[in-house]
Amino acid sequence: MKAKYLVLMAPCVFMTGSVSAAEIYNKDGNKLDLYGLVSGLHYFSNDKSQDGDQSYMRIGFKGQTQISDLLTGYGQWQSQFNTNQAESDGNSMFTRLGFAGIRVGDYGSFDYGRNVGVLYDALSQTDMEPEFDAQTYNTDQFMFRRGNSLATYRNTDFFGLVDGLDFALQYQGKNDGGGEPGARDVLRQNGDGYGMSVSYAFGNGFKAVGAFTSSDRTNAQNNSAGIMGRGDKAEAYSASLKYDAHNVYLGVMYTQAYNASRFGSSSGAGVYGYANQSDIFEAFAQYTFDSGWVPFIAYNQARAKNLGAAGNGRTYGNQDLVKFVDFGGSYLFNQNMLAYVDYKLNLIDKSDFSQAARVSTDDILAVGLVYQF
Repeated sequence: MKAKYLVLMAPCVFMTGSVSAAEIYNKDGNKLDLYGLVSGLHYFSNDKSQDGDQSYMRIGFKGQTQISDLLTGYGQWQSQFNTNQAESDGNSMFTRLGFAGIRVGDYGSFDYGRNVGVLYDALSQTDMEPEFDAQTYNTDQFMFRRGNSLATYRNTDFFGLVDGLDFALQYQGKNDGGGEPGARDVLRQNGDGYGMSVSYAFGNGFKAVGAFTSSDRTNAQNNSAGIMGRGDKAEAYSASLKYDAHNVYLGVMYTQAYNASRFGSSSGAGVYGYANQSDIFEAFAQYTFDSGWVPFIAYNQARAKNLGAAGNGRTYGNQDLVKFVDFGGSYLFNQNMLAYVDYKLNLIDKSDFSQAARVSTDDILAVGLVYQF
């Protein structure tokens, strides 16, 4: 059987919802499902900013309404509550997804809101670890992962003519620090952008995906004091291949990005900004035993090139932003309950850059128990 929890915990699942969602309403062409999970999670690490309780809860709904034989309206929302904070803290909840759209038969679907960027169509094929997934890129990083102001057109099976051939077109509106709703930190801003993805399922478990995105960078991303990696455009090109059959999952992904991979923090005196160029590589392998035991191993690396001069007066060349081997396993009690162990073996040595850019160099052991519905 397939490790369903890996699908639920990965960000891509929330485009379609959990395989075990609870049906709340289904009548007269209107349907509403509720889904979510509760994760009891603990990190063990010498990195004191990571060590300790990391428990959280996710909950969401997806709904659809049959407008006509051809038209279907749909919407989806999902939020996360961090349960490792005191009750007096007011920043424990945030929205992960929230969008609405219309599907027009074989002609495809169009939606708008906070959604998943099209570059993630390629990135998702190696985003499979139970805990330390999606480490080489971030949310609110142009169209790499989840983001705001995303208008997305998706077409499945190429208008119903070619089985397995899907494509998507996407536009992202500007989200910056001045005059826009939801003003944000410079490292989470974006200008107007667009992207496209194409995927083809060859059969026998093989699927290939290619994607690219191009975004304007904001004034703050080029003019903030001490920021690195200045440029008019943030661009990324990604390709991935997976094999998923006979209880075996193998995936490999490569991405080349320009002025798009962020590092550091804009608060404080450290080194921060964007890599002029970054090479991102991920590989993942797992096997699902019939007993419910799912061992895995993965490799993740994001390497920045020609970083240049920093605000601290130093000049940096090529630096690893992320580099680790990840391994462990999970046990599926049933489709609603699982336990896992995930060990992140960090391969980055402590250096002047890692300290200035707040790049972690410590290993982390994650132990989790998850209930999902």
